[in-house]
Amino acid sequence: MADSREDAGLFLIDPPRRGTLPLGRFHVARRLARTVRQDLYEVRTDTAFMAVVSLCAQTGPRRLETWINHGIESLYGQLFQRGQAHSVECWKDGALVGGLYGVSLGGAFFGESMVSRARDASKIALVHLVARLIVGGYSLLDTQFITDHLEQFGVEEIPRAEYHRRLAKALEQTADFNQFQGRGQLALQAINQAS
Repeated sequence: MADSREDAGLFLIDPPRRGTLPLGRFHVARRLARTVRQDLYEVRTDTAFMAVVSLCAQTGPRRLETWINHGIESLYGQLFQRGQAHSVECWKDGALVGGLYGVSLGGAFFGESMVSRARDASKIALVHLVARLIVGGYSLLDTQFITDHLEQFGVEEIPRAEYHRRLAKALEQTADFNQFQGRGQLALQAINQAS
């Protein structure tokens, strides 16, 4: 993380309690499930990775500063080129309207940031990410922190030692980010089958 967009420094976070989203207990509210089934957005993966990172780094009325500095943006680009970072993108009429990105190592996915410029776009991207992780054989979705936005999906906070145990196990696994290919209804089916 960085203190601001223009801060050149980087620092790592290893909090005493860590946010994770249990894949087998991921909760999708009824209203959101209806929206996901409607396929309001075209959901793509890895077609505009750097655009998603850039969109996540933008400030706005509700967020005056960002932790994504230029150095971090460059490093994520390098991870993407190596196949270790991915984006889930929501498109509407040819425009990127939201999504998320993160890093994939073994059976662990580290959700880094998400953004929405249209109704429920980041939530829909998250639903598709979780379906993708379930089908692909992942066991850990690291959110770093608990946010109001993530609480509705069942995010939990676990002690550092438990997180490190789960992480070590997940890193030993083999998972495939690209195994899932499907629209909204299939994403919801994958999530429901894992519950």
